Amino acid sequence: MASSRFTARLRQTLAFAVLAGCAFGVQAKIDQVRFAVDPTYPPFESKTPQGKLVGFDIDLGNALCAQMQAKCVWVESQFDGMIPALKARKFDAILSDMGITEERLKQIEFTVPLYDTHTQLIARKGSGLLPTAESLKGKTVGVEQGTVQERYALAKWQPHGVQVVPYGDQAQVESDLISGRLDVVFTDAAQAANGFLKHPQGKDFELAGPIVQDPIIGPGTAIGLRKGDAELKTALDNAFAEIKKNGTFDTLQKKYFATDISIQQ
Repeated sequence: MASSRFTARLRQTLAFAVLAGCAFGVQAKIDQVRFAVDPTYPPFESKTPQGKLVGFDIDLGNALCAQMQAKCVWVESQFDGMIPALKARKFDAILSDMGITEERLKQIEFTVPLYDTHTQLIARKGSGLLPTAESLKGKTVGVEQGTVQERYALAKWQPHGVQVVPYGDQAQVESDLISGRLDVVFTDAAQAANGFLKHPQGKDFELAGPIVQDPIIGPGTAIGLRKGDAELKTALDNAFAEIKKNGTFDTLQKKYFATDISIQQ
């Protein structure tokens, strides 16, 4: 119940902010946006062998900048250091599959929710493991540092005999799962289904058990901004409304995902 109240209140507030910005605000011209990105998280963001950044968040950010007639600059950053670096003005915004949570809202602001993916376990096929403290007791769970999955696992599972191991990036998590140093990985289900599990190294693994929903995990993903950066928030919110309206967002999500990840009102 607390989760549903938080989700409803947050979406209503953010949706109203967009309408207010469109109806009443005089939008300032934004010439450039420096987006933080963690390039170890396909299909949201990764690098080609030639070093080019690619992925859903990259395409989405470029579409938003095109709508705003602004230049997109991508700044690579480890996920767990993004909020401190944002506050230190090392970049302007975080576009790296960052979920909206009450804890993060104490430090930064968010645009309207952009999309909503689920959180789930990855385990070896046939393991029968479930995302519960009882099922995972005595097991080793890998998570990426700074994620909602890390916070949930530390709060809900570690006190009950589950070993939670944080990693600096997602590639390291997946490497240790393959080698057997981890029993499971707790991650974004869309990232797993369209990234790791589609590659040869993921052939022996599968999404395990039901999705996990909790206020710790939050109601969806948005762009993280410094508190008080109203001009950039209005510009991004308005640009997102336009690319939703003209079909660009739908085209991008169908390019990367088999299921609809758009926010359901």
